[in-house]
Amino acid sequence: MKGLPASSLATVPALLLAAALALPQAASARSSDRNQPMDIDAGHSDYSLDENKPATLSGGVTITQGSLNITASTAVITQRNGDPTRVVLTGAPVTLKQQMDDGTPMNAIANKIDYDLTTEVVVFTGKVDIRQPRGNLSGERVVYNMRTQQVTGGGQGAGRVKMRIMPKGARANGSGT
Repeated sequence: MKGLPASSLATVPALLLAAALALPQAASARSSDRNQPMDIDAGHSDYSLDENKPATLSGGVTITQGSLNITASTAVITQRNGDPTRVVLTGAPVTLKQQMDDGTPMNAIANKIDYDLTTEVVVFTGKVDIRQPRGNLSGERVVYNMRTQQVTGGGQGAGRVKMRIMPKGARANGSGT
């Protein structure tokens, strides 16, 4: 996409790593994806050379890089000193799909994904559902700190976090595979 440097979104695959690590004993996101070209398709872009203004992609956003596939209604990228500092994906819902290094699929869905690259914290909110063959995680809010590898979750009111962890060699029912 013209006007938006690919490096602005080069760290988006880390979102998938966060989703993958949200499940105990999860595999790593496909590391070779980071070395692949990133393709971005959106109905509209609003980008300024003034990095104090965020870049906004809207009108249906699709981001692909290797096995990574992200779809969202909008993507807002904030920069500082030429580097992305925050990526906020919103949609109804945002979907993330990626193949793990071990070849298994990982699928994540949320209404909003907010990735603060400075603090390395990813916040999934609104009908969060993360699925892998070894297990599932769902709730209204899941926060993953990539530095500490701490995962917390919960929800408003009666919102609860639900997990299913399958024994080795078994596959989760309805894992989205």
